[in-house]
Amino acid sequence: MALLLACGGASAAPAADIKLNQLGFLPGAAKVAVVPDGGARAFTVVKAGSDAVVRSGTLGAAAAAQDSGETVRLADFSALTVPGRYQLRVAGLPDSLPFEIGAAAYQAVNAAAIKAYYFNRAGIALDARQAGVYARAAGHPDTQVLIHESAASPSRPAGAVISSPKGWYDAGDYNKYIVNSGIATYTLLAAYEDFPAFFRAQNLNIPESGNGVPDLLNEARWNLDWMLTMQDPADGGVYHKLTNKSFDGMVMPAQATQPRYVVQKSTAAALDFAAVMATASRVYAPHDKALAARMLTAAQAAWRWAQAHPRAYYRQPQDVSTGDYGDHDVSDEFAWAAAELFITTGDAAYYRAMNAPALQATVPTWSDVRTLAWLSLARHRKTLNAAADQALIAARVDGLAQRLAAAWQQSPYGITLQTRDYVWGSNAVVLNQAMVLLHAYRLNGRRAYLDAAQSGLDYVLGRNAVDISFVTGYGARSTMHPHHRPSEADGIAAPVPGFLAGGPQPGQQDRQGCAAPYPSALPATSYLDNVCSYASNEIAINWNAPLVYVSAALEALTPAAAN
Repeated sequence: MALLLACGGASAAPAADIKLNQLGFLPGAAKVAVVPDGGARAFTVVKAGSDAVVRSGTLGAAAAAQDSGETVRLADFSALTVPGRYQLRVAGLPDSLPFEIGAAAYQAVNAAAIKAYYFNRAGIALDARQAGVYARAAGHPDTQVLIHESAASPSRPAGAVISSPKGWYDAGDYNKYIVNSGIATYTLLAAYEDFPAFFRAQNLNIPESGNGVPDLLNEARWNLDWMLTMQDPADGGVYHKLTNKSFDGMVMPAQATQPRYVVQKSTAAALDFAAVMATASRVYAPHDKALAARMLTAAQAAWRWAQAHPRAYYRQPQDVSTGDYGDHDVSDEFAWAAAELFITTGDAAYYRAMNAPALQATVPTWSDVRTLAWLSLARHRKTLNAAADQALIAARVDGLAQRLAAAWQQSPYGITLQTRDYVWGSNAVVLNQAMVLLHAYRLNGRRAYLDAAQSGLDYVLGRNAVDISFVTGYGARSTMHPHHRPSEADGIAAPVPGFLAGGPQPGQQDRQGCAAPYPSALPATSYLDNVCSYASNEIAINWNAPLVYVSAALEALTPAAAN
């Protein structure tokens, strides 16, 4: 799939556009478009740029999409399986944007979504050989990081200096946060555990490419190496974040030179760290046994610290104003860390610590990671010891998937998002919903789960009420002005490719600071493609991670088209 750079930064959809996945579909995938209701009751699919009809069909029943204020019909052309480039045609409407059907429909966007992490690396210059026009000088070496007074300990008093290099910039800003690194790094490792063959075949053209380790693991290692430096060797506690005291301006990394601090140890940080290191220790064991052993030791030390400090909730110091990722309910983090340690060590005491019968399943977010425990247990169900309740594991994953599939079936847009899901980072919500559905599909093969998951990727790639691909650089009409400092400050018109924008949400917390107006206050159309819009147009490492998982999973799991 060729990289297509959008030629405009649209914030609202034209009134009468056919909305669909602008990249396209695998031959055996479900294929659905959203059509504004009008006089037409039928559709055709034509070869792109021609009148050659290859498929025709009847539009679905009209339905009111209250979240976007529209009445729409669905066009299902799943029966079209022949590779090619096509457009959807409906009388009285402009033809849809072109889309492809092909066996490698999502390989390029998957690679770009992973390489976005490389573009957000701290502490390294991006060389033109790997970064092309987005080459830049190194920023934030983080080899001279100060201990903030909130993080002071007898062995590391306030003002002491530690080295904490590498890692990824968390989002559009230049700070690094353990809690958000937790779910982001885990999701990448989970993708590798589930689909290793897919990732072994990749070459992302990053500095480590060709070293005998899959590039997804090479990239994740950059962040894991940083995370390991955030643990206090004296007691196993983990600092919550590495940050400036205030956000940088819209400058390149090398121009951002405020002093850097590690801030407060927290229970949430220790448990997220423990979960990720326990996961990483088993993933990296075939490649580096010494590293794997170090990671498991670190995970167990962080677990013990959290047990000794179960309510060390993060509290933002008065002199720090960067993102806080505060969380005063860490029962989910305890369960997730326990599950990962159980899977890696086989120690039944960790499974008992999960309190599995009381642990429900919810769509994962950075602040609610309980379901990551269920997903990992489901992934490793065949090798778990007798302590694990196999029936409960399957019931939790399938039960959540059933609820998501029911929402998908009832949605006028044919998506899993409901009104309450249009929150900050709503695009990650729909992709995390898809990830849950894909895990359930792997458990029981119910085709509805696979098709509902497909709708999540379709949504972020254009089948949405604002008719835009939310992945920078991918789609004929894609996000052009993300709230991302390098994309704004580098002097290049096109943003750094491969980043998922946060997406529509009616909170509009940035409205007062944005000179550009939001086009709508409705949940599904409250999106502003402007760099000022951190509330709808920022990027974040935890939002890109399910894009990596879902695009790889669909490539790996979608059955071949029937002849």
